[in-house]
Amino acid sequence: MKVLCVVLPNFFLRCELARNPEFKRAAILTQTTGSQKLVLDASPELEGLSPEMSLQQAVARYGEAELIPGDVPYYRSVFNDLLERLEEKCPLVEGAEPGRIYLNVDGMHLIYPHYKSLINTVREVIPNSFTPQIGIAEGKFTAYLAARHSLPGEYRILTDDIDKFLKNISCDEIPVSMHSKNKLHNFGLHTLGQISALPAGPLQAQFGMEGKRIWQLARGNDDTPLFPRFTKEAIEESTTLISVTASLETILVTLESLLNRAFIRITPQGLGIRSLTLWTRAWNSEHWERTIRFKEPAMDVLSAMSRIKQFLESYPQSGPVEQLGIKLTGLAHGVRRQRSIFAEVRAQDHLLDDIEQLELRLAGPQVFRIKEVEPWSRIPERQFALKPLSR
Repeated sequence: MKVLCVVLPNFFLRCELARNPEFKRAAILTQTTGSQKLVLDASPELEGLSPEMSLQQAVARYGEAELIPGDVPYYRSVFNDLLERLEEKCPLVEGAEPGRIYLNVDGMHLIYPHYKSLINTVREVIPNSFTPQIGIAEGKFTAYLAARHSLPGEYRILTDDIDKFLKNISCDEIPVSMHSKNKLHNFGLHTLGQISALPAGPLQAQFGMEGKRIWQLARGNDDTPLFPRFTKEAIEESTTLISVTASLETILVTLESLLNRAFIRITPQGLGIRSLTLWTRAWNSEHWERTIRFKEPAMDVLSAMSRIKQFLESYPQSGPVEQLGIKLTGLAHGVRRQRSIFAEVRAQDHLLDDIEQLELRLAGPQVFRIKEVEPWSRIPERQFALKPLSR
């Protein structure tokens, strides 16, 4: 499979600079995960910083850098817009992660007789401010390396001498766990050329099935399929409050208004909400986002607001809210059940409903039943197993 890969270095930071072009200082984009503040992206001159690094460590090294709260929904919308525009030029597009895109170019010669014409088309879609690096090769991994090791704004096409190209590339580029990468270095295997020079057997002996994949990737063999996007209906509503507020009642009233607007669009189709993403933006630009799932599709505003209120009471805002919005992605038709005529069965059904609601709120099974598995075993742990009680 011939693949074109587009790498957009420092994608999050460039999105931020595109809407704030007057900003010139070295900057660190931040994100909040639970109670932790982490690095989302950083200016290229701030060497040694990587995503998911503790913000405290980053500030200790570069205290003079400007700290900017990351606007993740905005960055995602920019990336999705790029994917949609690329899908108009090529039917099979995979957005692996923000800043990395794969296109299946098999058969595209009927539209683009030369690779250069296809590359020019991609460049027309992606603004120059992102300085795209483009690579074309056989397989996703090799195409990614070709893009990754091309100059900013340039491209590289790999046809021959692939072994020569891969020879001196670091094994840190292989998409495996950090533990496996450290293990490769401990064995003195620092480049893809050193790995490919070995037979597959020793690697499999040390790394199991992952060892075979490491060996194949080091030789430029990647049969990973492309995973194109499946377009699904998504409804988004958002608003900016007249004044910042920390009042839960004000937030709930505003969300109810947004839900009313959303239900006007989905009610005629007989659809309800299976899941929605709720996000807020604080006065200091700090972003808060959660996904709320419903046991059964919420078919009206009242049932949806009941679940949202419970959720917000459990996950309060970190500060006064200035903007908020919802994104409905899980739309489904309502589920109807016939209740039993027997009181005991109805009581059991109500209990199971309560358990499912509890597990939905806590994101996992909470109540189990003991099931006999291997009663003949001498090991007590093998005799029985816990099975979730919910339906």
